Amino acid sequence: MKKTENQMLVIFGASGDLTARKLVPALFNLFIAQQLPENFVVLGVSRSDMTDMDFRNKVVLESTYLKERIANLKSNYISKFSDQFFYEDLGSDYDTSYDGLRKRIADLKNEHNTSGNIIYYLSTPPTLYETIAKNLAKAGLNTQRNGWKRLIVEKPFGYSLDTAKALNEGLQHHFREQQIYRIDHYLGKETVQNLLVTRFANSIFEPLWNRNYIHHVEITNAESVGVEKRGGYYDKSGALRDMFQNHLLQIVSLIVMEPPISDAPEDIRNEKVKALKSLRIMKDEKTLHIQTIRAQYMASSIDGEQVQGYREEEGVDSDSTTETYAAIKFFVDNWRWEGVPFYVRTAKRMPTKVTEAVIHFKTPHHQIFQDSGMNSKDNKLVIRIQPDEGILIKFGVKVPGQGFKVERANLDFYYSNLAQTHVMEAYERLLLDCMQGDATLYARADEVEAAWEFVDPILDYWKNGKNVRMYGYAAGVWGPENADELIDGIGFWRNPGPNLTDDPGFCVIC
Repeated sequence: MKKTENQMLVIFGASGDLTARKLVPALFNLFIAQQLPENFVVLGVSRSDMTDMDFRNKVVLESTYLKERIANLKSNYISKFSDQFFYEDLGSDYDTSYDGLRKRIADLKNEHNTSGNIIYYLSTPPTLYETIAKNLAKAGLNTQRNGWKRLIVEKPFGYSLDTAKALNEGLQHHFREQQIYRIDHYLGKETVQNLLVTRFANSIFEPLWNRNYIHHVEITNAESVGVEKRGGYYDKSGALRDMFQNHLLQIVSLIVMEPPISDAPEDIRNEKVKALKSLRIMKDEKTLHIQTIRAQYMASSIDGEQVQGYREEEGVDSDSTTETYAAIKFFVDNWRWEGVPFYVRTAKRMPTKVTEAVIHFKTPHHQIFQDSGMNSKDNKLVIRIQPDEGILIKFGVKVPGQGFKVERANLDFYYSNLAQTHVMEAYERLLLDCMQGDATLYARADEVEAAWEFVDPILDYWKNGKNVRMYGYAAGVWGPENADELIDGIGFWRNPGPNLTDDPGFCVIC
């Protein structure tokens, strides 16, 4: 196990929900697994008036997110964890002098011997990123003369290509690119990372991973919930910005990329950037009209409960044209993937919560069992990212008896079967990686910009194009009726169920 250096974690926006809901539970898991440094301190920073003890109560001792975890633990064990937490009040504004913060950091460093190594986690709105980075630099808190300094920022990384470039330039003005860690929790999921291993560690897959054997690639991200209390934010974002531009294009890059020369972080990130730059950008309106679909969920009844339509949600404009469903067909312009269509969709108010990637292999060129039921039963590799995480292979087998009737069988693997293995939560893995200086699962500036280069023309067309339609779909079904038209010549999407081995067609309509 790689040793983690002594360090301090400074969380800006520490009074917000993310700290108590995700960051502190992840740190607690690392604490239990004895993976935190020997000398480690967490300093919460925000504009709330709190003492150190108030902060410890909020995020550890009285936290609803840790209540069950700490209920049966000894009080001195819990105190050992909570005593590592401290708090600094910035006052009424983040754009202020950080001299007081610098002194508090220096005092904690001396008291707890954290060696001057610091991670700054910006759990704040993106509009504050550059402001905080600027003030850290003005206070001399970005220099690496006495220990390294790293900056973690949450998505969204910009609202468009221009804003992403401006954000990158603003951060890079105060911190070096090597110091900046753009966190995408999807990349912290074991099954996303396993895409690399599935591809590059198995000779049964890598020789087939190209246009000669793959017919098409399909990725589905479905959420059963609506926008809930995020209506105001979501109405300015939409499904394409909220999920496709970051999470799903990250998955695409891992499927598309060429083999890196090693498993070093920069070697992997170099290939991911090349993969994103090879996506064929759609610019003409005819292509954009044919190859993109947007829609909104409408009022319906699910399990006997009446559900609001998107435009009826709190914070959403009654005439909103923000999509809650986005389906995109696109191609990749390189030698490996020429002519292979990719179909990616993301949506809210679907029948179930699921994220999976499906590799559809071509049928054999010479069909000797054409009359035995193998039509439209192509081989599939299904990589389930959530829930019921695992891998499923669908292949043809002979049905016992006379003749050659063929049926499709499943060969499956589940991460839950690894009883002796602790599968880290996404934030747990990503925080530990940053603590150890491993940037493999963090997005680089050129990676973010390459993703926006592909997405920007779609957003522009949806906003300004002619004859652009917003379709509707009843909450609780798999999107608008015309969604299958996107998959020309194939027929329909694979509509997965809650379990990996569920057959397509799962749906709940009440």
